[in-house]
Amino acid sequence: MAWRKVLLTGLLSATVAACTSGGGGDQSGCSGSCATAASLLTVADVNLITSRAVEEAKARGASGTIAVTDRVGNVLSVYRMTGADTSTTTSTTLPNNEPVIRNRGLEGIEVIPDTMAAIAKAVTASFLSTEGNAFTTRTANQIVQEHFNPGELRQPGGPLFGVQFSQLPCSDFNKRFTDADNVGPKRSPLGLSADPGGIPLYKDGVPVGGIGVIADGIYGIDKNLLDTDSDLDEIIALAGSTGFEAPTNRRADRITADGKVLRFTDATASSFSSNPSAAPAAPTGGAQVAVTSYYAGTVLAGTAFSTPDSGVRLATAADFPVDGADFVTQDSFILVDGTDSNRFTPAAGATGENGAAGLTVAEVSEVLKQALIISNRARGQIRRPLGTPARVSISVVDNTGAILGIVRGRDAPVFGLDVSIQKARTATFFSTSTAAALISTLPDAEYLDTDVSAPHGSLIDLDDYTTAVRDFLGDPAALANGAFAFADRSGGNLSRPFYPDGINGNPNGPLSKAFSDWSVFSSGFQLDISYNAIIRHVAHVAGLAGTDVDVGCAGHAGISAGFTPPGATVLRLANGTQIFPGSVPIYRGNDLIGGIGVSGDGVDQDDMISFLGVHNAGENLGTINNAPANIRADQLVPNGVRLRYINCPQSPFLDSTEEDVCNGK
Repeated sequence: MAWRKVLLTGLLSATVAACTSGGGGDQSGCSGSCATAASLLTVADVNLITSRAVEEAKARGASGTIAVTDRVGNVLSVYRMTGADTSTTTSTTLPNNEPVIRNRGLEGIEVIPDTMAAIAKAVTASFLSTEGNAFTTRTANQIVQEHFNPGELRQPGGPLFGVQFSQLPCSDFNKRFTDADNVGPKRSPLGLSADPGGIPLYKDGVPVGGIGVIADGIYGIDKNLLDTDSDLDEIIALAGSTGFEAPTNRRADRITADGKVLRFTDATASSFSSNPSAAPAAPTGGAQVAVTSYYAGTVLAGTAFSTPDSGVRLATAADFPVDGADFVTQDSFILVDGTDSNRFTPAAGATGENGAAGLTVAEVSEVLKQALIISNRARGQIRRPLGTPARVSISVVDNTGAILGIVRGRDAPVFGLDVSIQKARTATFFSTSTAAALISTLPDAEYLDTDVSAPHGSLIDLDDYTTAVRDFLGDPAALANGAFAFADRSGGNLSRPFYPDGINGNPNGPLSKAFSDWSVFSSGFQLDISYNAIIRHVAHVAGLAGTDVDVGCAGHAGISAGFTPPGATVLRLANGTQIFPGSVPIYRGNDLIGGIGVSGDGVDQDDMISFLGVHNAGENLGTINNAPANIRADQLVPNGVRLRYINCPQSPFLDSTEEDVCNGK
């Protein structure tokens, strides 16, 4: 049977200023402490939000599918209007009918389920937003492309280049709707979305969820930020958010990165063809739609963030086996399970490279604590008000990829949890002496034709990436000798469609596709190790495969092998890889024993927090350290251009005027 449904996929004493009542508005006082047990979407709220979106679509003579999630990704509603398309097209070229290029991964697949697209957009807006910043899928669109800003040539890639391949449905971190213990951040069916039409939802200055809309038939991106679009999905979603708007002074268009203003939406209330305040209390002209593995078809209330039901809460001393009181002093938050127990209590790691002793509980705890201390001192890049500390998630893994501990700062964005793990695993993986051997065991990525009556379009041999890295670095033993330490900034350099980054016409990095074959739906090695798992999940949701994708993104067989057995998943890359900065490997002397990943703020802040977290822990304990300077990837100069290791902000701290804080360490 031909299958045509595919996808893309405090400051510690921060005071609580007055939070005004009602949905939306300009709650300038909220910066991480306004959330309460009442900060949630009720069933009535969800129905009203959906109704307002539906009425706008009707006023435009359009039909669409609208999803609403809470802040941690629980799907609260999926409403399909009568006449709405049940599938959409993945395209970054939009409707100009350019020929499909098959080796662009997920690019050019004709249709994906409408419900998955709408949920992914809602999850993205939910996961990217906090009390300190409100980001949309249009914001995501701006920061994941090959240039920042998109359309501006000879500019480096977006600061979150590659983040679209996080929160994957195969992640071993994000919970599933079908899990017996399913509190906590949920996975996204298509990863994070860069297609405009996902808007965060707020109550009293507190983010409580997101709305996602697919109505225009295209699941894609906006490749040109030099103009203003009239995007159907975005206008409908914005109408749905009426009364639950993001505070004006927290919106992306009040925040800069690299001196450039971020984008919130191209739509405004003046774009509406309906009067959202006149919408009925519940939607009409369609029906709730059950979505396999995501939603049972009955409207739900959301969970209140920072309560045990959300899977995230304020830490207590009892949550840690070592230095619990210090974590409380640092205002830390943890992930909890259905029994309200710490999911990632600091634990000891496996033996490191060359037989080195693995990370101990005390060492893991010290790294987490020191990184958290740095984050609380650091000036946040992507948050308001100015002078707010960086709010991040911090993960430590051993050299097998096992998670040894996770903590997060107050109000850190949810997306950073899965990403911090990806970053820690990626830096560790590429620094091992066994990366090449593991890659050689992974099955080919088996790209689908637009019409999959044929078993596949192209087979991508992942060993080709190893060969490309070796040729690029001039080292025939690269990825097999553990000779160099790769931070995510280093691996990200190698994963860009131009090297050096942003310079059009230059060759691609060895972990990227050539630019003629590259798109945000196909980032090279990053997508290809997870491609088969993503396809298996979409087949399951579409009713074409009986079992869902296993936990673990790497190691799944392709479609020609059938959808059972699923393949042997690989812990070391269990939630995929990440290719933007914010991680370093951890060493005991000269031997690799693990890695740290940080995510949630500016990438230079993430770099600094991870690097200084390890450095300061090592200074205190005398047993662990950052990679020795002579083996860091910035000693490599492929094609005459030096790789980067980390990049720290010039004068980053709120409590001192110290500069060059990473220099010489």
